[in-house]
Amino acid sequence: MNDDIVKLGKENYMNNYAQFPIAIKSGKGVTVIDEDGKSYLDFVAGIAVNALGYGDEDEKKALFDVISSGVLHTSNLYYNSHAVHAAAMLNKAAGSDAVFFCNSGAEANEAALKMARKYGSAKGKTEIISFMHSFHGRTYGAVTVTGQEKYHKGFAPMLPDVLYAEFNDLSSVEALASDKTAAIIVEPLQGEGGIIPAEKSFIEGLRSICDKYDALLVFDEVQCGMGRTGKPFCFMHYGIKPDIMTLAKALGGGLPMGAAVAFGKAKDIFSPGDHAATFGGNVASAALAEVVLSKLDELSQNADKMGKYLGAKLDNLKEKYPKLVSDARGLGLMRGLDLTIPPRDVISKCMEKGLLVCSAGYTVLRFVPPLIVTESDINKAVAIVDESLAELASH
Repeated sequence: MNDDIVKLGKENYMNNYAQFPIAIKSGKGVTVIDEDGKSYLDFVAGIAVNALGYGDEDEKKALFDVISSGVLHTSNLYYNSHAVHAAAMLNKAAGSDAVFFCNSGAEANEAALKMARKYGSAKGKTEIISFMHSFHGRTYGAVTVTGQEKYHKGFAPMLPDVLYAEFNDLSSVEALASDKTAAIIVEPLQGEGGIIPAEKSFIEGLRSICDKYDALLVFDEVQCGMGRTGKPFCFMHYGIKPDIMTLAKALGGGLPMGAAVAFGKAKDIFSPGDHAATFGGNVASAALAEVVLSKLDELSQNADKMGKYLGAKLDNLKEKYPKLVSDARGLGLMRGLDLTIPPRDVISKCMEKGLLVCSAGYTVLRFVPPLIVTESDINKAVAIVDESLAELASH
């Protein structure tokens, strides 16, 4: 069955994914099963989406209740209780003031960029500062503020007035910031750029620069938010709040959902007609978001505990394979091994042995398992990575 589905996919999909030749059919806990019945320990989790793993009973009940109601979608012409309650829960958890729901991280970042431009427009501020090696999505605004040339190639011209500073280098930001700066957008923990945490002094410095120039500080927590780093939101590691935070991935519990979350002065930037998303706050997605948000504290606590355990295990691999692993880094359950060999070689070996992992950037092997992962799961996963590295080291 795997081969049949892969063949059908190749015949009918556009050629924009370098997919692996398995088709996932079912799952339970942190394990998925393909169409041929092979099981895999999943340390990809839909790329940091499936925080509750697979087959969560509360998610099942929430979806069943929505389906039983007969209303999957209402549009934003009307309220629906699931979206309203999810927004209230999100504001309470983050200490924020207002929420805009959409469908993805790229859409959340588009909303944040429009908020930044609207906020700055009346004050003659049009410039947005982003960072090299960042990743913010594939839509035009989001890909423009993505500081990686490979994502821009073939799509020029990019949007104007976007400047790129060096991540964790405050002086490079100071050199670009001015009275024209409308916003600074940053991932507190860079994901696609290679699992690189921001330094505390760097984040504090960005807050100071934004305050100095009356610019908005935007935290892209699409991947690093929702408990993954060991706190409910990554900004909580730094002791400061952004003006806007963007979320997606784990927020919808496996269904498409994103959010732009506003703090303080950012909450009233949008007026009716400024921005919209037809499916934003979709009933089913919002019902699952309620489930995820209800478990956010316990998920964060497990991510903290298990993240430290996984981090120590990856540090051991770095010591064991100094010629293959140049660094081990990350926060919570968002971890990476920086390799001297192509990550895809390790990914393929691991897949053969029943473990799903993925890459970040050109050189990093990424680990973003469900936030329900256990020590036993981590031991099994690291043993497979160890075995794979040993085989590659012997070649």
